[in-house]
Amino acid sequence: MLGTKQLVDKGYSQVPGFDFTDVFSPVVKHSSIRALLVIMAMHNIELEQLDVKTTFLHRELKEDIYMQQPEGFVVSGKEDYITVALSTTEAEYMAIIEMFHERIKHIDVRYHFVWEIIARGDIAVIKISTYDNPADMITKTLPSAKFEHCLDLVESGHEGKEAQLSLKMELPIVLIISGSFVVEVGKLVSKCIYPRIENIVRFSSKIENLTNEMEKLTKFRDEIKEMVEGAEEEGYKPKPDVIKWIEDVHELEKEWESMQEIIAAAKTLSYKCCPKCSLRSEISTQSQNIRDQQCRLIEVGKNFGSNLVVENYQMKKVEFIPGTSIEGQSAATRNLNKILRLLEDDQVCIIGVWGTGGVGKTTLVKNLNNELIKNVSSSKLSFGVVIWVTVPKPPIDIRKIQEQIASRLILKVDKEGSDKSISSKICQRLGEEKSFLLILDDVWEAINLDDVGVPQPEYPARRKVIITSRFLDVCKQMRTNIEMNVTTLKENESWKLFVKNAGDSANLENIKPLAKKIARECGGLPLAITVIGTSMRGKTRVELWEDALDSLRRSEPYNKNVKDKVYSVIKWSYDSLESRDIQSCFLYCSLYPAAIPIDDAIHCWWAEGILGEYDTYEKAYNRGIKMVESLKDACLLETRWPDSVKMHDVILDVARWIANTFGDEHTSVFQAGIGLTEISHIKLSISDKRISFASNGIECLPDCFPKCPDTTSLLLQDNYRLESIPQEFFLAFPSLRVLNLSHTSIRALPSSINSLCQLRALILQRCHMLKELPPIGNLCNLQLLDCDETLLHYLPQGMDKLTNLRLLNLSGADLKSIDQGFFLKLPSIEMLNMKGSRVGSTSFDEISSLPKLTFLFIKLDKSSISKGDHTWMKRLKGFYIEVSRTSIYASINKSSKSIGVTNCEIFSNGELSGMLHFASELYLDGCMGLRSVIACDTFHGLKSLYIERCYCNFTPWKRRIGEFDPLPNLEYLSIDWIHYLKSVSDFSTQLLGLRFSKLRRLSISNCHSLTCLFNVGGAFCAPKHLEEITISDCKQLTELFVQCSSSVQATPVDSEIPRIRKLWLTSLPKLGTFGEPPSMWEHLEQLMVIGCTGIRKLPLSLQSSNNIKLIKGESEWWNKLEWDDDSFKSNSEQHFRPYKL
Repeated sequence: MLGTKQLVDKGYSQVPGFDFTDVFSPVVKHSSIRALLVIMAMHNIELEQLDVKTTFLHRELKEDIYMQQPEGFVVSGKEDYITVALSTTEAEYMAIIEMFHERIKHIDVRYHFVWEIIARGDIAVIKISTYDNPADMITKTLPSAKFEHCLDLVESGHEGKEAQLSLKMELPIVLIISGSFVVEVGKLVSKCIYPRIENIVRFSSKIENLTNEMEKLTKFRDEIKEMVEGAEEEGYKPKPDVIKWIEDVHELEKEWESMQEIIAAAKTLSYKCCPKCSLRSEISTQSQNIRDQQCRLIEVGKNFGSNLVVENYQMKKVEFIPGTSIEGQSAATRNLNKILRLLEDDQVCIIGVWGTGGVGKTTLVKNLNNELIKNVSSSKLSFGVVIWVTVPKPPIDIRKIQEQIASRLILKVDKEGSDKSISSKICQRLGEEKSFLLILDDVWEAINLDDVGVPQPEYPARRKVIITSRFLDVCKQMRTNIEMNVTTLKENESWKLFVKNAGDSANLENIKPLAKKIARECGGLPLAITVIGTSMRGKTRVELWEDALDSLRRSEPYNKNVKDKVYSVIKWSYDSLESRDIQSCFLYCSLYPAAIPIDDAIHCWWAEGILGEYDTYEKAYNRGIKMVESLKDACLLETRWPDSVKMHDVILDVARWIANTFGDEHTSVFQAGIGLTEISHIKLSISDKRISFASNGIECLPDCFPKCPDTTSLLLQDNYRLESIPQEFFLAFPSLRVLNLSHTSIRALPSSINSLCQLRALILQRCHMLKELPPIGNLCNLQLLDCDETLLHYLPQGMDKLTNLRLLNLSGADLKSIDQGFFLKLPSIEMLNMKGSRVGSTSFDEISSLPKLTFLFIKLDKSSISKGDHTWMKRLKGFYIEVSRTSIYASINKSSKSIGVTNCEIFSNGELSGMLHFASELYLDGCMGLRSVIACDTFHGLKSLYIERCYCNFTPWKRRIGEFDPLPNLEYLSIDWIHYLKSVSDFSTQLLGLRFSKLRRLSISNCHSLTCLFNVGGAFCAPKHLEEITISDCKQLTELFVQCSSSVQATPVDSEIPRIRKLWLTSLPKLGTFGEPPSMWEHLEQLMVIGCTGIRKLPLSLQSSNNIKLIKGESEWWNKLEWDDDSFKSNSEQHFRPYKL
């Protein structure tokens, strides 16, 4: 064993886990000795025994050793001394037996003979009992109780005998003698290692003490936080140091909380296992750090006292803003509650409130501001500060916005400073608020919040911004999370608000009818109702009410108050439009009385030149759509139907007022929709540029009409009683560009129409009595000729001279013949609609060669279908080609690519395949051989398939199922009146080989043999992307999804199960169950069940679903439903809406 010891330089500074990984027990275990003896016996090794404790005393050492006192244990005045700890026999030999002095002289260079020192009495050797000897914890393995007792001896400083011993010590060498003697060195050495040993042995008690201290700190923090929040409620600002202190306590709590798991693990370990002791030691070190921080935080917190807020600083969280109350206005109250809900939503940061001028946006957010003053129930509606800013009108002045915010925050800013410096101060100040609400009212142009100094809201959103604007586009540019449109009031609410402002006089018997008409003229616009109602308050003379009504109908402000507070407010929206072009489009819309067909308006703008010069109709049309959307975003137009818009009554009045007050030298005549039967009494001027007599009851036009040399638009549409036009009538309009005679009863046009050389748009839609047109060869500038739904049988003379014609609409006109070569003379045609006339192969070939053709809607006879080259169809951006003997009902639009076919069995050799490759929709009506049309090829572009009244032979197919899918990208399937269809699966397994791999929407009706929707199993799987199902009038349907009993297919995984979101079921008397698996219905959002009395119970996955938003059905059916749990019914009941016929 000699020579195996190591001397480690500064070993006390080594860190477990960094400098070394293993810690060895200071004593050998019996099991190790037994193992060693066994090894010796096995290998016949000779064993020699010696006393390990005295080994080093037998080792001869001639080198000098230099030692230093450990860091942290240097004794003042004895910096050069060292302390040596020896155990039992070694110490005894050194102290008593002289023979060892030559071998131990290296221990201390100054004192070689310890026994001589003892003999001189320089050190006292006193016998103590083994029980009171702390050196045992260094040299022996002890029971835990004895080990802790030794720790107590060291900690207490050894009262009694040890105290006497310490008085006699003058030598730098102190020894520990075990067995029966102990000296002061036991105390000193033990103290060197005592902290580590104490951390291990008393780990649990120390942790428990620290836990108690942390609880006291938390309680103290809560007390200070409560006082701070109370001060904030009163508008005071907490000191930054206090806020930092609360945050520091929170961070310390988080750190302490993160240690709990490892503390729990350390508590379960025994300190006898040295590798685990290092874990306790490490945790104890961390705990001590936390203890130090906790003491510091307690001391800092106590120093705060009651001085927690900034002196001389008081800012109300919400300031009251005077304004009109919305109490009693149901629509406004609903909008207010919606905004409050959005403020509670952590996913919503920026809210856009938009609507036309005067609709009540500012009133709404003022009421919101004042609502927040109240003691709200939700803490999420308690903001640190609510800031109201009235945004100045363009051009935007960032400085004025910053000044309002700084004033609200009681923030001193240097008026001479830059916008950036003020922005930085505002950002820093708002950053001190945990939550704030910034209301930017009346925003006309997008504002960069960073330039203002407003921190960008982040999730979860407790810093929120509300924007009010007349322009939806402004909200979007400011990256709003949600835009809420504030609409006008309904008639009954309008009347209540009007009476509230007009007073009791509005309810007088002789005035009430007039008052109601005036209120109706306001069109539900709160500003107009309030201003006009207030202006009539107290007026009891009928004449005054009649005069006000007449002025409103003439689009004239009848007093200065109406002009300044209503008309001027709305004119601001007009002035803020981005260009003169869009302003002209807005004013042109005022020529219409009510609904404005979008296509009609765009065609007029195009012909007038308002849209600018474009080389194609498509570009001009796209520009027109942008104009419409911009006017809608500015709340100057409203959507009426998908293909039409309307102008609010008050906005219409303002538009006409602007046109004739602020326009150029030209004026417009607005006589639309006022019930005129004749127009001879209307005074016209030579400066009139646009004239509108639309939507009246005009029966005839005057023979002698005043000259209107500058008039470019004449609108006479929707005068159904108008049957004839005088021959010389159009000579009065030499500059006419737009002529609209749609929906009149004219039978012919006068020859004077051929004199309109500047005419660009001739619109004759729905002139159901019009059978012929006069020669029009002089209309060399004509770009648009729309004769939709007329009775024309022949094309007019001179039409082949219309080389600038770009859009020709003859849909509904049943032309008897078309001259050969006719289409070749119209090289500029871009859109051709001849859906009402059957076109032969010659004309079809001519049409296919038109170089600029982009949109085509046409009916072909069967002779036009061949296997020829159809690659020219690539340049078509929209088409509908009908190959049938009778018309097919198809919902088409300009951009669809559709083909409709009847009697497709005549095309058994794939004649239709060439065109089908370019189609996205296919309509099949009355066809016998579906396989001959669809199953002959793969059509990747077809996404929608409509099958109606077709005979289908559902017999096994020779082709192997799944060999290929003819419609691999099919997304929508509509089936109607297919008599022998038993399951939609038959289209896959027996008829066409469809796989439905991308099917999303399915509609079925009047299939009286249908027993189930899908028969799942075997070779067929349910369409996994299916989301919407609509089924009606299928009398034999009993179940939606049926699992084949013969199928051995494994249960489908979740990714293969459809997630149905919309299910509409109508008139299915035998349907009793939705089918398996139940998880298919847990994503359902809309359910309508009408006439399905067999459904007694909804699937459990649907009953407990949180996704359902609407359940519609008869009340009787709903009341009879069975539920697995009453709570399911109560949760679902809030989404139920009774169906009413």
